[in-house]
Amino acid sequence: MNSRTLLLGEEKLSKLLPRMAIPTIAAQLINIIYNIVDRIYIGQLVNATAFTAVGVTLPIIIFVTACSLLVAGGGAPRAAISLGKQREDKASLIVGNCITTTVIVGAIVSALLLIFNKEILYLIGATEDTIEYAMEYMSIYAVGVVFVMLTVGLTYFITAQGNSVQSLIVVFTGAVLNVIIDPVFITQFDMGVKGAALATVVSQCFSTILALVFLLGKRTSIKLKITDFIPRPKVVFPALALGFSPFVMQATEAMIFLCFNIQLKKFGGNVAIGTMTILSAVMLLNSLPIAGLVQGAQPILSYNFGAKNNDRVKKAFLMVFTISVAYSAFLWLIVMIAPNIFSAVFVSGSDPLAGQIKELCNTALRIYMGASLLLGAQSACQQTFVAMGKIRISICLSVLRKLVLLLPLVFIMPAVFNESLEMQTMAVFWAEPIADVVAVSTTLTVFALTFNKILRKNVAKENTDATASAEITATVETSEN
Repeated sequence: MNSRTLLLGEEKLSKLLPRMAIPTIAAQLINIIYNIVDRIYIGQLVNATAFTAVGVTLPIIIFVTACSLLVAGGGAPRAAISLGKQREDKASLIVGNCITTTVIVGAIVSALLLIFNKEILYLIGATEDTIEYAMEYMSIYAVGVVFVMLTVGLTYFITAQGNSVQSLIVVFTGAVLNVIIDPVFITQFDMGVKGAALATVVSQCFSTILALVFLLGKRTSIKLKITDFIPRPKVVFPALALGFSPFVMQATEAMIFLCFNIQLKKFGGNVAIGTMTILSAVMLLNSLPIAGLVQGAQPILSYNFGAKNNDRVKKAFLMVFTISVAYSAFLWLIVMIAPNIFSAVFVSGSDPLAGQIKELCNTALRIYMGASLLLGAQSACQQTFVAMGKIRISICLSVLRKLVLLLPLVFIMPAVFNESLEMQTMAVFWAEPIADVVAVSTTLTVFALTFNKILRKNVAKENTDATASAEITATVETSEN
């Protein structure tokens, strides 16, 4: 019995799951740092208007990540498959082509953001009060888009070689650097919002350099050559095709936040958009650690599903489900009891906008996160479908929550509850928990109806295959006699 079988198939789950999940959870916590550190520093060190302006840019930042996944999300699996086939030359060609493609796509996105900076920002929720701050932030961030995309993409290619620790080091180093230099650029260099953007770009650039040092060094399994960086359609297009699914899933997140901004700008102005900036950060605190947990658990679930070890699949799922729900419920309880903790972290000062954001946030956060305790169950069930190879079911459930329910509700709710602007603003926030309740109820129902059937069918298929094999063997032996 090899070590992999012992690890995934036999080791005690209470020891195995933490070992597998802690690195992925850590990676997601680092992702949280990257996502919210600018908002915290700007809210605390600049002012509430600047904080709101940075919140406006969130759909753009999410879309840039989606563009990274378009290339690396498909290129990394293809490179890993080539490595598994002992085709290091093909793997290096895929990685080199994808790096070049990432630079090209990043340059295009950067150019569009710089050329249409003001128009895009007004479109996604900037107002006359926030536009200058938003343009200052985006003018710097746009220049560094290539580095942001390369950091995401290169870590995927490092992980594809089985070196998740090195990938974690690359991202962790950049995140720590960002935390350190952010206040220096904002206050010591008196750069304000521009300083926050520059700190992000510098830290992402540093992470890119670290990733390239590894990929071009001696410890990598992929030996890159200069010719590998010359784009070849036969290499690039299959990677883009495979990466289209993660791109769409991430791009829909950007679309949702874009729609939230548009509606909140219409009914609640800067106060509502500033509040949404805090709400989205708290939702990340809920979703990303759970995403790390289920990501770490997937190899355990997949391996034992493939090994027809149904009892171990059930036990692993139950453990992941319990931890996910417990964490969501814990964070939900904090939000319900003391929402002011979160608003105080992001905005301070005595200016009127900061006070209004805090006041609205303390009410809106309870509404927006009202059903968040259920989302742990959603993630556990949805990702278990993925682990068992039922990707279509998982995608359908994700699309149901985001596009079928949440997106229309953002527009429907304020149209129904239209007695006042205040009520319409709150109606926008109510779209999230309503979508969550319906989506999670559907997911739990589908899971309850199909989970055991999938496991039984998996074992039955093995028995059928074994019977068919025995019949073929018997037939051959009879013919020989």
